[in-house]
Amino acid sequence: MNKEANTITLNTEKFGEIEISKDAIFEFISPIIGFNDLKQYALVDHKPDSPFKWLQSIEDMELAFPITLCSFFGIDYQFDIPDDEAQKLEITSGDDVFVCNIANIPSSNPQAATINMLAPIVINIVNKKAMQLILKNTEFEVRHRLFKDESDGE
Repeated sequence: MNKEANTITLNTEKFGEIEISKDAIFEFISPIIGFNDLKQYALVDHKPDSPFKWLQSIEDMELAFPITLCSFFGIDYQFDIPDDEAQKLEITSGDDVFVCNIANIPSSNPQAATINMLAPIVINIVNKKAMQLILKNTEFEVRHRLFKDESDGE
């Protein structure tokens, strides 16, 4: 296969000019809250060995969300995907699912970083369909701290 035919070049605000494999692009069948018109995204590495990646919009070069996995931070994070949502994503096996969470990392104080555990990003890695799932009847928080606050004495 022609390498150039399988990639697109994006001129992003955050990363400058990058090449993305067309196979790495996925489509949100249910949009990220507040971004209803943007459906196509790709994961971009932050830097090698970082627990963070970026969810880069393919349609808006200025939009990229920092994302991470709860497991990188030792957070036990389990939930059930409702049957109707699993059907929309056409999930046939748990192995087909990639779950990540949008992070909020204040540039003035990265130690105050939080992740949104109430609305995870769920991606079917087989068919490249994705959605932001809003969890119901849960104790998960919108702003779950990633790092202990040393001033808390914890």
